Amino acid sequence: MSYYNQQQNAFSLKYLSKLERQILTSPYFAVNNLNRDFVGTKGFSVVFQRSGLGEVEQRFPFFKTYLSVALQSTCNAFYLNPLLLTTGSRVDPHIDRSLRSYCKTIEPPALVSVLYVQVPPVLQGGELVLRHNKRQVGQIRPQLNTLLYFQGDLTHSVNEVTTPGTRLSLVCEQYSLSESELQEIPEFTLESRAIQSKGKRKRVKESV
Repeated sequence: MSYYNQQQNAFSLKYLSKLERQILTSPYFAVNNLNRDFVGTKGFSVVFQRSGLGEVEQRFPFFKTYLSVALQSTCNAFYLNPLLLTTGSRVDPHIDRSLRSYCKTIEPPALVSVLYVQVPPVLQGGELVLRHNKRQVGQIRPQLNTLLYFQGDLTHSVNEVTTPGTRLSLVCEQYSLSESELQEIPEFTLESRAIQSKGKRKRVKESV
């Protein structure tokens, strides 16, 4: 694939509105469990193998339509996370390797898909910046209901949001793992600060 491509008007506005509502009212939605590159953001994460897709759709039926379109048939492991940015939020430059907490040998994902679920009508900042070997190859301004795919080994960041309102996206890292790597990945698990309990570390995983 090229460094990135976009599909506008990817879903019905009715579905997009439902998706936004369900994400923001989810009991797992909280200050982000992701690393320090994600400044002032909220969300939660769902880790699953392709064999666990049915469990994801059962627990989160509002993700089903997105997943049926976004998931690539060549990929077998996924890291799905809604990501909310508000005024002052940003994401610093990084390469996605979220499944490395389960398997240290995992390389970056084959690709990353992003759906822009909510975008303020007047937005300053919040652009997704893509770099390959330190060379900028894209700066994408969020557009409501656009489904974006970008190459998984790109360094990327999100510029600080400087206007009021919320920028909500649904991000999915999509991996094509070897059998030995796949054995290290949970069939289905949740990561959320909202499900932490006394005595547990802050980044809590709920396996099923």
